[in-house]
Amino acid sequence: MLSDLIRKNRSCRRFYQNKSVDEEELVGLVNLARLSASGANLQPLVYILSCEEKTNADIFSCLAWAGYLNDWAGPVEGERPSAYIVMLGDTEISKNLGFDPGIAGQSILLGAREKGLGGCMLGAVQRDKLSGLLDIPPRYSIPLVIAIGKPKETVEIETMDAGGSIKYWRDEDDVHHVPKRGLEEIILHFNTP
Repeated sequence: MLSDLIRKNRSCRRFYQNKSVDEEELVGLVNLARLSASGANLQPLVYILSCEEKTNADIFSCLAWAGYLNDWAGPVEGERPSAYIVMLGDTEISKNLGFDPGIAGQSILLGAREKGLGGCMLGAVQRDKLSGLLDIPPRYSIPLVIAIGKPKETVEIETMDAGGSIKYWRDEDDVHHVPKRGLEEIILHFNTP
């Protein structure tokens, strides 16, 4: 059921690095993005796939992982993703990607979760460095990098108190807690004539 899939689809930041993800699986995930909605049906997104150790290491060196976890620099060797999907925007098709990266990214992550994989959309990317390492021509922007792998962490959703903190955190058992606003806080009612 879709609601169960969405509940399980949390940002995963630690993986079983030794559990490989092959290129065919990545192609299947990108196909889900390809079939998803695109603003004005322009379809400006293209992708670089990596499930190779050297390229993965290059990509990893360009990423920042968890802004709210100040004492954590990101996954250590052995807990890093075994694959990446680097999302690119072709500026010769459109200079404004609109919502396409989010729609495509969500499709990829839901597909990954359905296959028992986890992922994380990363927007904190050293784009110039990554473009150089992957020889990405200047016509392409990098809206997101999506890490993919077999999840090695437990993520719990919690309903936060009104006015509470939105910051995710890890407890002493390394369970990752993600506070979410309650429905009563996000559905507004206005008087209408």
